[in-house]
Amino acid sequence: MSELNQKILRSMDFFLSFSGLMLFSPLLLPVLCFDRIGSRTLLFKQKRVGRNQKPFILIKFRTMLPGTPSVASHLSSASAVTSVGKILRRTKLDELPQLWNVLKGEMSLVGPRPCLTNQNELIRKRETLGVYDVLPGITGLAQIQGIDMSNPQLLAEVDAKMLTSLNLKNYFRYIFLTLVGKGLGDKINLN
Repeated sequence: MSELNQKILRSMDFFLSFSGLMLFSPLLLPVLCFDRIGSRTLLFKQKRVGRNQKPFILIKFRTMLPGTPSVASHLSSASAVTSVGKILRRTKLDELPQLWNVLKGEMSLVGPRPCLTNQNELIRKRETLGVYDVLPGITGLAQIQGIDMSNPQLLAEVDAKMLTSLNLKNYFRYIFLTLVGKGLGDKINLN
């Protein structure tokens, strides 16, 4: 992806994430101000691998019980997902707080989904394909095709393919398809 394309997409990221945070502030502000209700935190923070393999802290709404092991979703137990978490995951509303990561410049709205720092096979495969040259994203080609981190080789290849054709048209296409529910998300069986 050219440097000009990256600058244009970063401008769109900033504008759209700021607009999204303002639009959803009635929902997000109370959560951010009162991050704890009882002993449960409403926000989930996790170290992920960012651009140039620099770690950053990703934030989401909590969908799993506190104390659930920090592993890729496809390795998690469905019993760890809370009843509210099931709704948040199905509607993808658990991703809303990541608009803050986008606004800060740690993520993009569209890009390779950031993996955990212990997903060594995926990290190696993405590194060889140049996937870490760009910001990770909330959504992208792999997500709308229902490809998750359970197949590191395929995911890295699809991420690299997306980056070779990522332009303004595809940027908005991936966002639109995500918003209308395209893609299966992670492999946790929520039923």
